[in-house]
Amino acid sequence: MSRSTRKRVWAALVLGAAGALAASCAKPPEAEIQTARQALDAARAAGAAEYAPDSLRAAEEVAAQLDSELAAQEGKFALFRSYAKASELTAKLNEAAQAAATAANAAKERARTEGESAIAAARTALEEARTLLEKAPRGKGSSADIAALQADLQSAEASLTDAEAEMTAGRYLQARAKAQAALQAASSVKTAVEQALAARRGGRGR
Repeated sequence: MSRSTRKRVWAALVLGAAGALAASCAKPPEAEIQTARQALDAARAAGAAEYAPDSLRAAEEVAAQLDSELAAQEGKFALFRSYAKASELTAKLNEAAQAAATAANAAKERARTEGESAIAAARTALEEARTLLEKAPRGKGSSADIAALQADLQSAEASLTDAEAEMTAGRYLQARAKAQAALQAASSVKTAVEQALAARRGGRGR
């Protein structure tokens, strides 16, 4: 084999190896990317936008970086493409998305538990306030006050009803907030009546 022939053979082998290397390295990790995107979808479905917004935002930022990196590589000539960074971002996205889903599920369970507790406490406070209001001192100057307290109790009862509906619908943050509002209103009525009763007892003692 002549020297020139050997050069041509070597050149062909080098080009073939380079082509094979480029073909093997210039493909995005499609399966891993799909898995990571599914993990992000799962986090959204778990309610991360509502229960773990910071974690979801972090995952979405990684997703945006991955999209930019994939677009950048697609804009290059095939021989110069590299998906090493895309692979790193894909792994990072999968991890961040799973973390967002975990955080969302934990926050949702916490909100559910707190909502149930707030509803129970509000129901008890309403019953106590209603019982006390029946004992409230009535007289010429107290009618307006009692009417206002009764209106406050009705508003609290409406908030509690809304809270129970939200809980049934699985909207735990809203249920907790409305139950806490009902509890606060009922407690205020209870305190006001207790103060009135205490003042009446004090007046009798003089």
